[in-house]
Amino acid sequence: MEERGKICVFGASSSHIECTYTDAARELGQLMAQHGWGCINGAGNQGLMRAVSDGVLDAGGTVTGVIPKFMVDNGWGYNRLTTTIVTADMHERKERMASMATAFIALPGGCGTIEELMEVFTWRQLNIIEKPIVLLSTIGFWNPLVEMVERCVKQGFMRASHEHLWHVAETPLRALEALEHELAEGVTPAESKY
Repeated sequence: MEERGKICVFGASSSHIECTYTDAARELGQLMAQHGWGCINGAGNQGLMRAVSDGVLDAGGTVTGVIPKFMVDNGWGYNRLTTTIVTADMHERKERMASMATAFIALPGGCGTIEELMEVFTWRQLNIIEKPIVLLSTIGFWNPLVEMVERCVKQGFMRASHEHLWHVAETPLRALEALEHELAEGVTPAESKY
């Protein structure tokens, strides 16, 4: 199957998490490969980054990892990936991942994952990018962040339409379906925040 594009998947590098999260990440990777999608991620050798990579690779797909040199030097890179791109720093890493991606899926994660997600969400809000963003909210992980965005809207910090610049899905299949549906319908530019 010809690759349809690449989905940038953000996710935890921690391995000290419930297996429910790991299982969902691996399932997402398998589904991505089965649907013809390649993966871009942070090239980590642990946690959900590794799980999604293994899912994609085991199902015959490709994974492009983008990792800063200091992480390579610390031995944090995953040597099983199809392609590894080494960057000078974290900022270059995020820019490279975003520029190569057709769309984004955020798995559960800590402050690094949240920061990556909110940066692309901000870029979408400002029409710097026009690419789908999906939160895979395994066992409700992203609910507090979604509620925070709703609070921002209610208190006038964001436009109501900006709540719809991402999709929230409870399962890997629903996440992929939401992404593919938006791509098929055409990504709508964000309403100006001003």
